[in-house]
This record gives sequence, structure tokens and C-alpha cells, in this order.
Amino acid sequence: MNTLIKSLVGLGLGAALTLTAGTAMAEGSGCGTFTNAEGVEEHLACSTAPIDFTNKGSLQNGAKIFMNYCAGCHSAKYVRHSRIAQDLEIPPELVEKYLMVTTDQIGDHITAEIDPEIQASWFGAAPPDLSLETRLRGDDWVYTYLLSFYEDPSRPWGANNLVLANAAMPHVLHNMQEELSQEEFESEVGDLVNFMAWMGEPARHDRQVIGFFVILFLLVLLIPVYLLNKEFWKDVK
Repeated sequence: MNTLIKSLVGLGLGAALTLTAGTAMAEGSGCGTFTNAEGVEEHLACSTAPIDFTNKGSLQNGAKIFMNYCAGCHSAKYVRHSRIAQDLEIPPELVEKYLMVTTDQIGDHITAEIDPEIQASWFGAAPPDLSLETRLRGDDWVYTYLLSFYEDPSRPWGANNLVLANAAMPHVLHNMQEELSQEEFESEVGDLVNFMAWMGEPARHDRQVIGFFVILFLLVLLIPVYLLNKEFWKDVK
């Protein structure tokens, strides 16, 4: 995937699809298909998103990136700024100073700054709420999507996307991508998707930990239950 995205920077549609055809097939399928320059349908594999809710640094950086690059157009109406401060261990005063770009009340939800009707006139449709986007699309899909923009002068905003052809969304992370190495850019996008995954289900890590111990308890309980059942039925002919 690294080679794929690096090759796409600065290339037009035909050249980009030609260069990435072999890579997409080699990685398998999972993030949709596209037609290459020869008219052959190719599969695009999903890259694995670095999801880790225990990495507070990643989540905090992801929150910063989301508020700086996404919150201007996208809302996250099921997430409160106060929940970000609590779960991501960010002092409330820092949240108020650096992360509250669309409101002055820490208990408010994340809302976009721009009127949806105006956005619809710009992009053809109002940008979706991102609270549950990773649950709808999948963590890996969102991660791959954000890494798959390439230059396409034929599009209104000068960019297209391999995962979602003719996407209305501009490549809002273009400046970041230009300033960082490919490895650093992928790390930043990974932090962003990690935060978006947290928004979709803040209790995911706790649920998985509790689920593990519940399954372990049931497996241990199976032993005395089996022995008890054997004892009860031993005299039955």
C-alpha cells in the first residue's frame, strides 16, 4: 500500500491506475474494484488500520487531526467534547483551548461549522456525519480510503479516489501528505482512523476485555458442569 499511495502522488487517472494494477491484485480484494487503463477490472485490497484504544497518544493526536481537518465540514453528533476529555485523558482546559473549534461549551456535541445546504451546493451532497462511519464502512476501509486519493484534473476539486471513484470529498489531507514522508503520513492517518473508530464505539476495548474473561469463565465452568452431569447420570442404564 505504501508504494501504491506514493506512486499516485502527482499522477493523472490513467497513469495512476496503470501503475497500481499489479499492486492491487497482489494484495487481494476487500476495498472495492476499479477499471485500469486497459479496461480490466482490478481488486483493491484494504490496508490494515492501526486500531489500538490503549494508545492514548494515538487517540489524542487523532482527535487533533479530526478537529483540524474534518470538523469544519463533518459533524460527529454522537460525540461530546467532554467525553473526549474524559476517555482520552486530555485536561478539559486543553480540549476547550485546542479542540473546540465549533462551540464554546465542552458538553456540546461535535457539529460542523458550515451549513449543510451550502455544503450540498459545493459538493453535490452534504458531507456525512462521521460518528459511526467506521462501523458502517469498517476501520480498514476508512483507512484505505484516506490513503487512496490521487490527483485527477478532471474532477472539480482536482482529486479522485481509488476506493470510492469520483468521490465528492476533496483531498483535505493533501498538504499534510506533501509535508511528511509516506511513513509519517500513514501514521498520522492511522491516528485519525483510530480516533474515528473510538468515536464509533468508545467502549470497544472494554467490551473485548470483558468478553474474553466471560468466555474464560464459561470454559472453566464447563469442567464442573460436565463432571456434575456425569455424576447425575452414572446410574442411569
